[in-house]
Amino acid sequence: MTITVTLLGTGSPIPAPDRAGPSTLISTEGEHFLVDAGRGVLMRMAAVGVGAPQLSAVLLTHLHSDHITDLNDVITTRWVMTFEPTPLTIIGPVGTQHVVDHLLASLGPDIAYRLAHHDDLNHEPMVRVIEVESGEIALPGPTVITAGQTDHKPVEPSIGYRFELGGNSVVVAGDTVPCDSLDALCTGADALVHTVIRKDIIANVPMQRLLDTLDYHSSPQEAGATAQRAGVTTLVLTHYVPAIAPGGEHEWVDLAATEFGGQIEVGDDLHTVTVE
Repeated sequence: MTITVTLLGTGSPIPAPDRAGPSTLISTEGEHFLVDAGRGVLMRMAAVGVGAPQLSAVLLTHLHSDHITDLNDVITTRWVMTFEPTPLTIIGPVGTQHVVDHLLASLGPDIAYRLAHHDDLNHEPMVRVIEVESGEIALPGPTVITAGQTDHKPVEPSIGYRFELGGNSVVVAGDTVPCDSLDALCTGADALVHTVIRKDIIANVPMQRLLDTLDYHSSPQEAGATAQRAGVTTLVLTHYVPAIAPGGEHEWVDLAATEFGGQIEVGDDLHTVTVE
């Protein structure tokens, strides 16, 4: 059975005119799973014909702001565009419930306005939060989803997710440095979606706040080494820091290829990879 990976947003915390914030769509047989909800995520979903009401679940890798910037938009749009009361399932690390509770509180005035204006909108947003650490996540539907710890300290906890259907498997790693638990989650996967930064470039920028990012992200080479150790077939890079220069995709591929012998995918927003 087919699993389709769509890089909805390949950007970073630094706003870019042509890259939405970090977000990946995993589509299986009639199911759509949104991993992270960076800026512009619903616009990118609209471009591939998927709306908030069609989401089976939202899965958060961690609670850094750039990965949850538009989670409030997903919650609100799901609520106002779903005409049968249907909870939105949000899965994430410990702390996700706290964040969602505060998002809903911030939306309080908007919720009150809409309830007062629309007679057929007679309930507040329905959100079910599942906090996970590791192991299989109990969800309806045929897709099996497993969580595994990653290492993005001092952001803790952080989580990667493995999606399996009909013998095919895709892992979305989120932000992390190489670690044993990620290797275990990725073992034998058909595809690994991994965020990366160009450490060789950032290390030469005389700005401490940027230099700090070197110690909790992976370079293309490190992502490649993770994929190689785990026996992954295809490595999909995303969350490019700095943004890829026009025509410069080959540089990122070449760096990952120093450690990984499989297929390497680097693309703009809406780039898709099919596993079948």
